[in-house]
Amino acid sequence: MNKILLGTAAAFAFTTTAASAKVVCNEDGDCWRVKTYREYPADVKLKVYDDNWKWSESESTKYRWREHDHDRHGYYRSGVWVDIK
Repeated sequence: MNKILLGTAAAFAFTTTAASAKVVCNEDGDCWRVKTYREYPADVKLKVYDDNWKWSESESTKYRWREHDHDRHGYYRSGVWVDIK
């Protein structure tokens, strides 16, 4: 029984550390979370951070959160969502 629990715990730890959730921000300071990170075109000029990234208090006027509650791949440009096919 202990071996089964240990194996299950190890498998769970692997899947949680292998998650690819990220915070993505554009040059305008729009930031959103993605559940699964996928590559973006280089000309879009986005910064990608680990999921636990937060801006500092001194940067609070530079960044703002955008709601991203869909699974579409894309980015914000001038406050508008742009899909990437």
